[in-house]
Amino acid sequence: MSATTEDSVPKLELDCTIGFAGDVPGGLIVHPDRQHVVYPLGCTVIIQNIVTSEQHFLSGHTNDVRCLAVSKSGRYLASGQVTHMGFKADVIIWDFASCSMYCRLTLHKVKVEALAFSPNDKYLVTLGGQDDSSVVVWNIAKKEAICGSPAAVSSAGITYCVKFANNDDNLFFTGGDGTLRVWELDVANRKIRPTDVNMGQIKRIVKCIEVKDDDNYFYCGTTSGDILAINTKTKLFQHYGPEKDKFSLGVTAMALLKTGNILVGGGDGTVAVVTQAVNKKDKKATFKKLANQTAKVEGGIKSVALRGEGHQFFVGSEKSQIYRFNFAEFTSELIRSCHFAAVQDIVFPRECSELFATCSKDDIRVWHADKGKELLRISVKELCHAIDFMPDGKSIVSAWQDGKIRAFYPETGKEMYVINDAHPKGVTAIACTNGGRRIISGGGEGQVRVWDITPKYQKLVEAMKEHKASVTCIKVRKNDMECVTASSDGTCIIWDLQRFVRNQVLFSNTLFRCVNYHPDEFQVITSGTDRKIGYWEVYDGNQIRELDGSKSGAINGMDISPHGDFFVTGGDDKLIKVWKYDEGEVTHVGIGHSGDISKLRISPDQRHIVSVSTDGAILRWRYPH
Repeated sequence: MSATTEDSVPKLELDCTIGFAGDVPGGLIVHPDRQHVVYPLGCTVIIQNIVTSEQHFLSGHTNDVRCLAVSKSGRYLASGQVTHMGFKADVIIWDFASCSMYCRLTLHKVKVEALAFSPNDKYLVTLGGQDDSSVVVWNIAKKEAICGSPAAVSSAGITYCVKFANNDDNLFFTGGDGTLRVWELDVANRKIRPTDVNMGQIKRIVKCIEVKDDDNYFYCGTTSGDILAINTKTKLFQHYGPEKDKFSLGVTAMALLKTGNILVGGGDGTVAVVTQAVNKKDKKATFKKLANQTAKVEGGIKSVALRGEGHQFFVGSEKSQIYRFNFAEFTSELIRSCHFAAVQDIVFPRECSELFATCSKDDIRVWHADKGKELLRISVKELCHAIDFMPDGKSIVSAWQDGKIRAFYPETGKEMYVINDAHPKGVTAIACTNGGRRIISGGGEGQVRVWDITPKYQKLVEAMKEHKASVTCIKVRKNDMECVTASSDGTCIIWDLQRFVRNQVLFSNTLFRCVNYHPDEFQVITSGTDRKIGYWEVYDGNQIRELDGSKSGAINGMDISPHGDFFVTGGDDKLIKVWKYDEGEVTHVGIGHSGDISKLRISPDQRHIVSVSTDGAILRWRYPH
């Protein structure tokens, strides 16, 4: 059972996720019970207790979740996904109490843009994306579509948002690029009838809609940075603003307060309370920001969610960060953060399972393993390919695309030293020797370089030139006499670190992505783009075994347990697999990642596996053995 059938194998237990799809409009929701927040991460919907941080995972989508809604009663959740061109995109309604799937609705093509529940949980309205452009109303009790219609006239652009009235199950609103409509549902005749709002000379792209409690007005946030007020009964445009102090990158999220004011999130990261005011000159109503209730966060805001009456609210930003705001002082605290770009590497300090570090575009972050909390962020405006802890734990060594090796203090994040021009085509792999006196680096041009490291100077000892393409992985023997490097030129080379010459070379028809010494160090195990796992003799470089590691996609990450009984792999098939080393059998499979898995590690105490992926997610699994 080498490439075993995933269905028949026990599943890995997912302990904790670190991640938040901050680019999903309205993707952060506070449940009506005020105890939980709901947000997407890849193809998973996460329900998290605000107080205890306990998480539940809703899995059922085949691709990334792009919209979320919760019903007014809190009984139902709905999520819509994106899929590949030519395929149907699913909407799933979930039962919140049991965290189970209530029904799956399939009608829209390629993408579900937005969705909304009717006030009494009778209907769900869903909006298709650019390739679909239709509005469909579903009967929740019967789990079937009632009727559908094109979302806008053919001359208009994409429709981006949909919102139900607060008191009428038969009234909802849609807005988008050059389109703003009020819809009335006629259930008896299975029809929805739209009325276009008369906008006069004003042309806007609407990104979000909020409806007043009494349904008399609804408000639209636009890419122009202003808010439109529309009369629901007359379908006439009333007024807009602010006229002067607009939101520079558009209004991207809104929430209505009990006071009648509007809480607005802007594309420039501005959070502000906007009130209606009357212009003294022409007596026209407009909107203006309240000076004492304006703040700014990192990244454009995609969601604003009130908790209860609005004493507290949450903000989700494009930088995948969640902030909790106190309304009285209008101050914020960062309660959840994660990488917003692909995570390139993960590493634990030697013999320490409480912390781990990850690297991505622009930064290195240190995390508390059990709490999933960010402890330190080291920001550099460059792509970090790989990281390692020095054996004494006193520095984090990192490999960067700009050709530099940087070392940082793990307590403060301050720079310890920089090796400039370490590799001409970027540093792509790095490893520290077990004695802590040397660093071995690999570059995009294929060179492997050995550096002497002291607190006062860093010196190049030797450059070994045999690889023809970028070095992807470096592992060092326990006695520091030898190391093995994997490269995307189809070779792994075992180097003598005393004489700086090649001991053995391993050839295969693949781009090698990962290599590991068995703890006994008589074998190495490799994998790469050919989906095979290869066992090789260190002594003579002969391949002694080959397993089918994956049915689809490259294997990008691999780690082996300290005793060598088991190893874990992950790659483009988005699955974590735990293998018996001697038998070559899969014992457990972990399903949860939405992006390609880039790296994974078994914690030193062998309690957890931590995996990272290209969608910015970090997942912690319970180690089964």
